[in-house]
Amino acid sequence: MINATEREEREYLEEIKEKLTLAIRRVDGSVKQFSDELREKKQYIHEHQSGMDDADMVAAGQSINRMAFTGDAAVARKRKLLKLGQSPYFGRIDFVPQGKASLPVYIGIYSFIDEQQRQSLIYDWRAPISSMFYDFELGDASFATPGGVVQGNIELKRQYKIRDGRLEFMIENDVNIHDDVLQRELAKSSDDKLKNIVATIQRDQNAVIRNETAPVMVIQGVAGSGKTSIALHRIAFLLYRYRETIGAKDVLIISPNKVFADYISNVLPELGEEHIPELGMEELAADLLDHQYSFQTFFDQVAALLDTHDAAFIERIRFKSSFEFLNQLNQYLIYVENNYFTVKELRVGQTIVPLPFLLAKFKTFHRVPLLKRFALVAEEVRNYVRDATKRKLTNHEKSTIGEAIPRMFRFHQVLDLYRDFYRWLGKPELLKFDHGRPLEYADVFPLIYLRLRLEGISTYDHVKHLLVDEMQDYTPVQYAVLSRMFLCRKTILGDVSQTVNPYSSSSAETIERVFPQAEVVKLYRSYRSTVEITAFAQRITPNPNIIPLERHGPEPAVVRFGSPNEELQAIKQLITTFQNSGNHSMGIICKTLRQAEQAYTALEAPGVYLLTDESTAFKEGIIITTAHLAKGLEFDAVIVPFASARTYKTEVDKSMLYVACTRAMHQLTLTYSGEVAPFLSA
Repeated sequence: MINATEREEREYLEEIKEKLTLAIRRVDGSVKQFSDELREKKQYIHEHQSGMDDADMVAAGQSINRMAFTGDAAVARKRKLLKLGQSPYFGRIDFVPQGKASLPVYIGIYSFIDEQQRQSLIYDWRAPISSMFYDFELGDASFATPGGVVQGNIELKRQYKIRDGRLEFMIENDVNIHDDVLQRELAKSSDDKLKNIVATIQRDQNAVIRNETAPVMVIQGVAGSGKTSIALHRIAFLLYRYRETIGAKDVLIISPNKVFADYISNVLPELGEEHIPELGMEELAADLLDHQYSFQTFFDQVAALLDTHDAAFIERIRFKSSFEFLNQLNQYLIYVENNYFTVKELRVGQTIVPLPFLLAKFKTFHRVPLLKRFALVAEEVRNYVRDATKRKLTNHEKSTIGEAIPRMFRFHQVLDLYRDFYRWLGKPELLKFDHGRPLEYADVFPLIYLRLRLEGISTYDHVKHLLVDEMQDYTPVQYAVLSRMFLCRKTILGDVSQTVNPYSSSSAETIERVFPQAEVVKLYRSYRSTVEITAFAQRITPNPNIIPLERHGPEPAVVRFGSPNEELQAIKQLITTFQNSGNHSMGIICKTLRQAEQAYTALEAPGVYLLTDESTAFKEGIIITTAHLAKGLEFDAVIVPFASARTYKTEVDKSMLYVACTRAMHQLTLTYSGEVAPFLSA
């Protein structure tokens, strides 16, 4: 066996680092050569352009583009080699294929080939052979290749922690090898942003990442199950596997807010992929409505629910978030199709166009969005009149026909039809909209859905994979819009327990009704919080399926104070203690933005930042924010201030409290004055 001992492993690491250094020097030489050649080519064109014809200029431009592309590829390769120099590999398996010699496979974030000896020294974690590291312990193992399944035996399995080129520890083949490294990784403090998890991917996670067959994959994962990381690693895997047909620019992430988008922005570049475009649901909505309407955002909707308990507002949201509502919209569209085109006698000069002809032509174009049919029907009528009169039509006759056809239809604007829909339902009070107020968030996507069906909107054809995070916050109508706008494969993920608006949440089962072809995966193991924090959060919102990783820490503290002022003084002290603790991140998570702003003003200190719905970047240090905006983030320590019965009393409040508590990795403190919130009294 090669590199049997730790000493030999350390020596081998030095050899690999030397080979990486040589490879970096070679790339540097290539980059310099490309830039020199590019400079010479540009100089040549500058000096000779007067004697060059169009074909020469086009050829010279193409040559420059080719050289620049090759130079860019060399720079990207150098970036990868430098990254490998920091941590060349994290795992090793010695695999013996049937009837062949043992093959040591070192696995890293990228592949590295010794070009002189034409030998793979490091395998990319996404390579088919690397999948065995995640899927098998010692003994029988196999991996799939385009040529078929390779069977064999794993004789050795090791895991390494290499940081800044130094081997910190090595764990020998053992059934719980992953758990050991996982425990060490999870016990560390949280850094500023989400990191890649290639060294600690678990078998169930690996199956999700490498799934190539699901047209729609729905990942329902409990708080701390790593679902966002898994989804991003899945994208990295698909970009690697299908690199001939899909690039980073062809993927789109729909993320809940700009801070979250920034928080996850490191993962794909760390995995060697380019930055992926992202879009918020509200940005998509504004685009699909041609920026014609001002509307309430999802954040505004939740803020309104937290501020006041308005039963009518809740009823409007609940109704428009149901699957039944989507069915009724579809039934209304059928009713409109059959009843709102009322044919009237159309006389053009001496010619009368028969009513059955008009109706038949309207039906002929049933595949065309309804409000786009009138021009097509008008053209058919013009042809009919021309054939009947055996002459060309005058411009006046053409425009008479063009104006007469739309007049036979009851409405011409999507908004008028949307208003009419509520009259048709017999519930006009469920639409609160006039020109003086913005559209309620619950009406934004139903209006878009009608626009899609009645006018047609060009789809996002360039997107080849759509990733939707926080799936529980979107309604059946929103999914119906996504289904029609994005005809590509999709990965949809979230946790129904972490909804910030229980009146409009969707479960994996709801999403399956919109995407019957979806493959649903449920992740129950939680890696983020200690057993004590998980058990505490379970008392607020029980989830019998959650399986916490066996990692212990202090019991969460619920501390009462005589007044809000005393409470804030105590939090100041907790901040000071935290700043001297060596940990990196603390979240002070409030229910509302108003509370967060008040706390920020009272606690203002160096290294303390306020995150609002306007923020665009995630900062390391002490963050004061709301539970809504903290979703998807994690912190070493979390303080939930003002956890009193006055603050947390409704179903929405309870959801917020659960989200706030499940952000904590190692330590959780709740403070209050007056009566404690009823959800905590147990």
